[in-house]
Amino acid sequence: MKIGILGLGLIGGSLGYDLRSLGHYVLGVTRQESTCNRAIALGIVDQASVDMSLLATAEVVFICTPIGMIIPQLQQLINYLPATTVITDVGSVKAPIVQNIAPVWENFIGGHPMAGTADSGIDAAQRHLFMGRPYVLTPDATTPKTAISVVAEIVRSLGANIYYCPPEQHDRAVSLISHLPVMVSAALIATCMGETDSQVLQLAQNLASSGFRDTSRVGGGNPELGVMMAQYNRQALLSSLHQYRQRLDELTNLIEQQDWQGLGLKLQSNGEDRPKFVD
Repeated sequence: MKIGILGLGLIGGSLGYDLRSLGHYVLGVTRQESTCNRAIALGIVDQASVDMSLLATAEVVFICTPIGMIIPQLQQLINYLPATTVITDVGSVKAPIVQNIAPVWENFIGGHPMAGTADSGIDAAQRHLFMGRPYVLTPDATTPKTAISVVAEIVRSLGANIYYCPPEQHDRAVSLISHLPVMVSAALIATCMGETDSQVLQLAQNLASSGFRDTSRVGGGNPELGVMMAQYNRQALLSSLHQYRQRLDELTNLIEQQDWQGLGLKLQSNGEDRPKFVD
């Protein structure tokens, strides 16, 4: 199959690696000529260009640009494609994307691979990034079954675990387990840097180890991505933040009241609940 990738960063590049290894012919489009040359040199794509017309012969196109670029890039892309081309995206927010694209391109299905690293760019791309990871597809009532099956078959071949849900449901769930942690983690870093005693701050920086590393990782990531998460999933994220604040207030009250038994029960309950989300 001839597959196009618009955007050759971490996700687009990783897709290219795996799709080529599966025998597909991969066309890549990106904004910089240097990235095109790098993608070919790394073996991520068969052909690359800064010109979207390269994707005119693709049977399926994955849009792997930042969230804010998906809709405007699609509006340009469809000028080069036949109506039979199946288009999907990898954005971490789905409702606004599906609502804007579905009316103008029938063979579109929203997608979101729940995979990634703290790094970005073509050189961060890696093979088997999607293996064993969740990959969400968000068809709506108008999505053709053929488009769903074509993208699902490709995703399945990557070794990913497919989940189907409505776009709005996806955004609420992702706000809890992906977008909220970014904001909480960012607030943690800012809280530490707000320490006014320079000696205490320096000591904290020297002592920071695995616990801080784990809880601060996503808050110290790509700021552009964090802003786009908040901008395009604003209502769901605000709801999650309000819920988080309520839970934080509950813990604060237990500590203020020196209710160690109540705090212990809360922490025990959290420990029992965590495996429901991660292994």
